[in-house]
Amino acid sequence: MELSVIKVSGETTGRKASLQDEVFAIEPNDHAIYLDVKSHLANRRQGTHKSKQRNEITGSSKKLKKQKGTGGARAGNIKNPQFKGGGRVFGPVPRDYSFKLNRKVKVLARKSALTYKAKDNSIAVIEDFAFDTVKTKNYTSFLQAINASGNKTLLVLPAANRNIALAGRNIPNTRIITADQINTYDVLNADKLLLVESAVGKIATLLTKES
Repeated sequence: MELSVIKVSGETTGRKASLQDEVFAIEPNDHAIYLDVKSHLANRRQGTHKSKQRNEITGSSKKLKKQKGTGGARAGNIKNPQFKGGGRVFGPVPRDYSFKLNRKVKVLARKSALTYKAKDNSIAVIEDFAFDTVKTKNYTSFLQAINASGNKTLLVLPAANRNIALAGRNIPNTRIITADQINTYDVLNADKLLLVESAVGKIATLLTKES
């Protein structure tokens, strides 16, 4: 599959970028995508939720009333979960939500996500560029030039670039990553996938090497 390489100004360079079929034109596996997205979102959870159980509540442990003969239900101390201010039964406790996913499943999921983007014509290849200064207007002008403003965009750089990252970080629905950070969730969450020309080869190398 070949796509035209465009400049930051929106003009075409006249060159074509080749997207490897092994990465951008496979038979998509929806279940692999589901598992990888689930793993990604689970790994982002802090898991710091906590509620107090009855042994952690401040209060007297004295029995409130005698066991029998009151005509009412039995009752222990004031920390009983049935009473207001008592401990919570089976409440949340800090835990780790992350789970292991096989490397080959992750690679298959990422290839499947890239394939879907290619089928939807949602991939644009941008000529290598850099900003001399950190200005948000440079990035917004770039998005307007390639008709991507107002869309969720994911820009994939070949390597970290401080000026580009700082210029685009405050723009809503804009995400900037490097080729080695590419993941299924970010690819599918974006309306348009913007690949810098030299990042295309790096993505293909990473995903074919690990498959």
